[in-house]
Amino acid sequence: MTTAASSLILLGLLVLFLGAGTWIFSGLMLVGASAMYFVLDFNLARIGSIATKVISSSAISWELAAIPIFMWMGDIIFRTDISQRLFRGLAPMVARIPGGLLHTNVFGCTVFAAISGSSTATTATVGKITIPELQKRGYDINLASGSLAGAGSFGLLIPPSIAMIVYGVLAQVSIADLFAAGLIPGLMMAGLYSGYIAISAILNPAKAPRYEGEITIGTLGKGMLELLPILILMFIVLGSIYSGIATPSEAAAVGVLGAVVITIVTGQFSLKLMRDSLMNTIRVSAMILMLIAASAFLSAAIAYMHLPTQITETISAMNLSPYGVLLILAALYIVLGMFLDGTSMTVMTVPIAVPLIVQAGFDPLWFGIYLVIMIEMSALTPPVGLNLYVLQGLTGDSMGRTVRAAAPFFILLCIGTVILAAFPQVVLWLPNAL
Repeated sequence: MTTAASSLILLGLLVLFLGAGTWIFSGLMLVGASAMYFVLDFNLARIGSIATKVISSSAISWELAAIPIFMWMGDIIFRTDISQRLFRGLAPMVARIPGGLLHTNVFGCTVFAAISGSSTATTATVGKITIPELQKRGYDINLASGSLAGAGSFGLLIPPSIAMIVYGVLAQVSIADLFAAGLIPGLMMAGLYSGYIAISAILNPAKAPRYEGEITIGTLGKGMLELLPILILMFIVLGSIYSGIATPSEAAAVGVLGAVVITIVTGQFSLKLMRDSLMNTIRVSAMILMLIAASAFLSAAIAYMHLPTQITETISAMNLSPYGVLLILAALYIVLGMFLDGTSMTVMTVPIAVPLIVQAGFDPLWFGIYLVIMIEMSALTPPVGLNLYVLQGLTGDSMGRTVRAAAPFFILLCIGTVILAAFPQVVLWLPNAL
């Protein structure tokens, strides 16, 4: 069967099952089973045997243990007053920068992302404090909500990141290396966002009223004390990974212990908090892990059809430059991001995209970070941009206005991908150095 015919059959099956409203987990399983039965002519016993082996082997991967543990750590912190502490700690440090307290969105999301791993959790946690404060102080709501929409996606890029763990397992890339590779690009994107905010405030001072309060060494010191618990937790989790003392899963377990200690020290510990955070973690983790298992089965069907090899050979015959391949994938991810969440995009495309990238001469470690930024874009693109819905709930604005506010930061993400493509060492330097 030709590459075009195989691809059209798979695409048609995906549209049929997902368009019919089936859960994505069920849809991926049905697509894989249908491809094996109708295209490969496998009998049901053989399909069942393949499904049993593939799903069981993918579901017991030790690397996947980091997903629920990191999510539990982030959920515990989400239910504390850390967002208030972030704002109080960062406000005196950024007040005199052009753009003033708008930078608390960027830096607050950057700090919280280092203990969360979730884009929507980062957006909601930081935004529930910064948006009301910025509105009350007369800051431009479009710049406030747009910067939060963009910076909230740092939950995927700043390690620890659930998206990186999913990619690492599917692409067989070291998760610790991915965590190291994402740090500098995350800080780079934070710099681009803050630079845009500062320039906007300089060009139009009405967007960011000047801070009239007094900034002293005492207020700066008090701000550092507010940030101290979260900075210690960041140091414990990321320091243990980067130093090689602990694997990501082990560091996540230590992080949960650190989060519990923070709730105790700050007087916020309760059995209800622990129970609610654990139940939410179980629900979301089960969803992600089911998607990974279903993706492994679909990947097996795709491999039996020899589709990755056929697609690689077809694109090689087109004599596209490596950047031409990258551009095609970027356009594909932007379109997919309008209709799918980041985890679904990853599990559905990695089996085909990674062989293409390797064939084009790119490092799969580098592509993991590139893919995460593409997933970040999906959080800002309607109609399924999750960060947009979180923001709409926080601000009460219409979806159209929320999308327009986030558009400049979507463009900055595009600029970020161009920088990474032109200078891959931005991604690769830190993991190589470590």
